[in-house]
Amino acid sequence: AEIAGERAALFERLAQAEADRQAAADRLAEAEGKVAAADKALKEIEAQHAVAREDRVRCEGALQQAEHDLAELAQRIRERVDCAPEETLAVAGHEADDELPDKEQIQNRLERLVRERDTMGPVNLRAEQEMEELDGQVTGMQAEKDDLVAAIARLRQGIASLNREGRERLLAAFETVNKHFQELFVKLFGGGRAHLALAYPPPPGPLVHDPNATPEQIALAEAAHAEASRSYKEDPLEAGLEVFASPPGKKLQNLSLLSGGEQALTALSLLFSVFLTNPAPICVLDEVDAPLDDANVDRFCTLVEELAHSTATRFLVITHHRMTMARMDRLYGVTMAERGVSQLVSVDLQRAAQLRAAE
Repeated sequence: AEIAGERAALFERLAQAEADRQAAADRLAEAEGKVAAADKALKEIEAQHAVAREDRVRCEGALQQAEHDLAELAQRIRERVDCAPEETLAVAGHEADDELPDKEQIQNRLERLVRERDTMGPVNLRAEQEMEELDGQVTGMQAEKDDLVAAIARLRQGIASLNREGRERLLAAFETVNKHFQELFVKLFGGGRAHLALAYPPPPGPLVHDPNATPEQIALAEAAHAEASRSYKEDPLEAGLEVFASPPGKKLQNLSLLSGGEQALTALSLLFSVFLTNPAPICVLDEVDAPLDDANVDRFCTLVEELAHSTATRFLVITHHRMTMARMDRLYGVTMAERGVSQLVSVDLQRAAQLRAAE
């Protein structure tokens, strides 16, 4: 009974083990079916991968060829049009949304422009270098121009300063000379009166148009006349000198209306007034007493003596008048002791007078 019980238990265990084996066999068959399906799918995927790899290689080759063609096209565009490919529409005057023109028309226009370019002759390969050289020259000339403009401004400033100082000194000297002139005129004439005056140029008169002038010429003339009228002023440096004299017993009048002797005395008054203002070492007077009578010659000699003693000026008088020669300190003359032989003779009148007084 125990053996039968164990045998029954073993059969049950055997049946259970057989059922487990059958279940495992079923799972194995199912797994092998899945593996077979997976192998089949893998083969299909590997085949698709091989096709895709070949397509990729072909696409990469086509892409490289396209990039190469694009680079060559871009290079041709730069060589022919001198711009980047993305700038060609702007160079051609088209917008991105515009309809492109006909290819045949563009080709014809391109050929025409190429022919026109070829007729222009060869390209100057040194143009860029020459342009750089010219740029350097232009820069240097511009710097020189700036220096010249600055120098002109400084020069104009210096001229304005000199003119301003010149006007001041001229007016001061004019007043001094005029004062001395009035005093010397009274001494030489024994009375009367005289004075100096500056004669300024007149202002621009009314503009007279030329009937044959063009409107541009008339406009330029009017602008120049307006500028001259606006800038006009009485400038002592541009003024002349007027001499007004009134000898004793005569009315005040211009120098040109006086007689020859009066003009000579007036001119001597003006000359000596300048010497009193700015004395010179030597003053040469040539025949200034020729138009004078004896009374005026005496006044002239007296004035020369006063100026010689009061100033450092030495007077050299060329004269034929006996009174003038008698009033001088030393005489120099030329005599002909023998025919054709000239001899210089000098006489010291002061020494002669001293010797005579000593006798």
